[in-house]
Amino acid sequence: MSGDGRILTHLDAEGRPCMVDVGAKALTRRRAVAAGRLELDEACAGALEQGGGPKGDPWSVVRLAAVGGVKRTADLIPLAHPLAIEAVEVAHQWDAGRRWAWLRVEVACEGRTGVEMEALAGVTVGLLALYDMLKAAGHGMALGPARILLKEGGRRGSVAAVWQECPWER
Repeated sequence: MSGDGRILTHLDAEGRPCMVDVGAKALTRRRAVAAGRLELDEACAGALEQGGGPKGDPWSVVRLAAVGGVKRTADLIPLAHPLAIEAVEVAHQWDAGRRWAWLRVEVACEGRTGVEMEALAGVTVGLLALYDMLKAAGHGMALGPARILLKEGGRRGSVAAVWQECPWER
């Protein structure tokens, strides 16, 4: 909740969109971890298992796209603050049985606002890049869900969410 009692901090008292003033907030270490998946049909899964096809190794492109998504979050989300990102870690897993391609992005910085949007942007942009890498095999893919697994720093401290299906929850 904002200092004036509003729950949605990106809306002013008249209900108009506004960027939150974080100037008075303390600098703290911020960290967020997000994960998401791309569900693939048999043809797309086969292409992934064979190394991605004519566009090359998809996972190396996915990792670069995820980092790029993190770095460009303020350009993608109108009210997000540009942040000086200090670290980005990207991991992937392939669940061949379910044909789910998983991506995990961890983001850290010292700042006045959290990095949850950056972590989610990294996951979704990375998975969109995987879709792009595999679409020559077909469009039988579905993006999502994507979720925050962990948020640290700020006035709420540490907040964790459980996602049973997620390979990093086991």
